[in-house]
Amino acid sequence: VQLQASGGGLVQTGGPLRLSCVASGRTNSAYMGWFRQAPGKEREFVAAITWGGGSTFYADSVKGRFTISRDNDRNTMYLQMNSLKPEDTAVYYCATQDFYRNYAQADEYDYWGQGTQVTVSS
Repeated sequence: VQLQASGGGLVQTGGPLRLSCVASGRTNSAYMGWFRQAPGKEREFVAAITWGGGSTFYADSVKGRFTISRDNDRNTMYLQMNSLKPEDTAVYYCATQDFYRNYAQADEYDYWGQGTQVTVSS
């Protein structure tokens, strides 16, 4: 499985941004998720979604501002980010699991994309 994340960029505080993650290879999966890592910090969970998209999960810090979704026909997962804050600045990574495990733990994911930089200016 290969994952390609895109959509990052520079945005002002309060602005929106949408990230995409395209999967290729064997694309059926369990949870797909987004994580982020700011300089000097550990990688942290942002959001996750089940295969059918029926269940979604969010970190408290992004709940109500970010929306995760997936289009299995396009093998693509999205992260719509609204009301962005400077503290959202980080490299954002998409990831996927072969089997359902803990969706919030980075080491429970089997495949990772290369990351896309999101910078929110104050």
